[in-house]
Amino acid sequence: MKRKSTMVVAIGAVSGGGKTTIASCLEDRLPNSKTIYFDDYDFNGPEDMIKWIDNGCNPDDWDLSPLIRDINQLLTESLNYIILDFPFAYLHNKTSSLIDLAMFIDTPLDIAMARRINRDFKSESAKNIILDLDNYLTVGRRGYLNMLETTKPNSDLIVDGSLPKSAVAGMIIQKVMNIR
Repeated sequence: MKRKSTMVVAIGAVSGGGKTTIASCLEDRLPNSKTIYFDDYDFNGPEDMIKWIDNGCNPDDWDLSPLIRDINQLLTESLNYIILDFPFAYLHNKTSSLIDLAMFIDTPLDIAMARRINRDFKSESAKNIILDLDNYLTVGRRGYLNMLETTKPNSDLIVDGSLPKSAVAGMIIQKVMNIR
């Protein structure tokens, strides 16, 4: 970890694992901070997600130039923290040097799936939910497992994602403050 006036903290997890919730919580609790959400961008990346998963999910296959530009812009502001809702930890070569701490929320896959269904399918039909679950079982789960094999071990802190969000955020804040 590099020391600089603004600490960049990346929050990773599988889909439904709590990245966005915890990033928002941290922004509320860490003074003078701003959050960048990965899902707010439309990146150039793999056209075929299944093929990308089958080929090892290389984060460098994504052009993260807009995100990098925004991180660099925020680094010119007098912030204490930049929080990244970000799935790759240190694994993307062009972003790794910008990150001071990478946290991984290790959420059991059944909990992540339930959260994702609650989030994404509130007004969908049962048929659409079943189709999504079938997709998860046939191909999607491989992407989740890849994150557990790659992003999780490349993080500075792994937090139990089955804990309440206040506990997860508290553990991350404690790690951040121990380094500050």
